[in-house]
Amino acid sequence: MNTITPNLWFDGKAKEAVDFYLSVFKDSKIISTTNYPNSEAEGLADFQKDLAGKVLTIEFELNGLRFVAINAGPEFTFNEAVSFSIACDDQEEIDYYWEKLSNVPESEQCGWCKDKFGLSWQIVPSNMEELMQKPNAFKTLMQQKKIVIDEY
Repeated sequence: MNTITPNLWFDGKAKEAVDFYLSVFKDSKIISTTNYPNSEAEGLADFQKDLAGKVLTIEFELNGLRFVAINAGPEFTFNEAVSFSIACDDQEEIDYYWEKLSNVPESEQCGWCKDKFGLSWQIVPSNMEELMQKPNAFKTLMQQKKIVIDEY
């Protein structure tokens, strides 16, 4: 069990996002789901009336790492200051995750991409440190969007 759990804020699309991530990561599952209260008497604030009974949080697991998806409003969005790194064993695995997760071409650089929910991912070879020791490795990395191992 994680002692630190990333909480991801989605603008009304927590369930859609979790379903998407479960389809991408083969070793994944939903742990639990909580809903907003149904009424003010149960603690629902006036500004939350449109959320009555809808999903509030979904705790889920991707490749053994737990997350919580929070179903909320547009107040907060993802940015590149936080990303999740996927260490891949080979080019086939890099290609798989890149195809599934890269959705914003202008945000692609050095193995980083952004998915359709705006969450940033780093899709890198598990031996990235070793590759970076090769001549001109940094220059190669800076010219790539998706990392192509054979170019190192």
